Amino acid sequence: MDDITFRLRVFLLVMLAVLIVGTVGFTLAENLPLADAVYFSIVTITTVGYGDISPHTVLGKILAVFLIVGGVGTFMGVVANATEMLLSRRERAAQLAKLYVVEGIFFSELGSELLLAIIAGDPRSDGLGEELRLKADWKPADFKHLEAKLAAHEYEVDPDQVDLEGLSNLLRSHNNLLLRLLENPFITEQDSFTECLRAVFHLKDELYHRPRLHPLLPTDRAHLGGDLKRVYQLLVMQWLIYVKHLSQRHPYLFSLAVRLNPFDPERDPVVRS
Repeated sequence: MDDITFRLRVFLLVMLAVLIVGTVGFTLAENLPLADAVYFSIVTITTVGYGDISPHTVLGKILAVFLIVGGVGTFMGVVANATEMLLSRRERAAQLAKLYVVEGIFFSELGSELLLAIIAGDPRSDGLGEELRLKADWKPADFKHLEAKLAAHEYEVDPDQVDLEGLSNLLRSHNNLLLRLLENPFITEQDSFTECLRAVFHLKDELYHRPRLHPLLPTDRAHLGGDLKRVYQLLVMQWLIYVKHLSQRHPYLFSLAVRLNPFDPERDPVVRS
């Protein structure tokens, strides 16, 4: 729960408490019917004050002052925080929309090709590929179910089955793209994408600074295997988050993503049916 939501809930609870106190108090002090007591409490708290009902007893007047002092401030707090939350959500939605554009550039230029290179080292890629065989008619519930499965999946990458030289060349050729993406202010809107980019950039540096990538010492092989596994796991989940967004917002882009699915051995951009 963010600060705005927390403050709004506090103000709502306080306003509700003031409203209950006012309703009960006016019912007893002014002998008002319940409906009139609720009505008078609300118009007093909101400063409308039509004047059709007014307190006549000393206790009723004291209670009215309490509602004006305590209730009006609480009501304004509810209005201010509700407005701030609405504007914040709109701003957040706009920033996320721009972030997904950035993610689209990443997967179009590098991410999908990077996935293909690492999948070659996954001894269980067939099973993962079956899970990630997307359908054009998938609903949010289908993606949510798959996200839970991927979170529990045991990822594995054998560095000896990955073309490390080709992978290194691929990453170095996109060094400027990675730098521009890391500098983009919108990536901070989604920590998982930021962490994914950092892991990819780290893998690039690990591969670049080795004078040779074959053969590898057993210890170095294990270290690179860990780096590859980290990138693989983050990329798979981020790719799923991205295509989920496309399915909900951009059906034509989702259609292409399904046809170019890096986990589908029969992927084909050509529409054949």
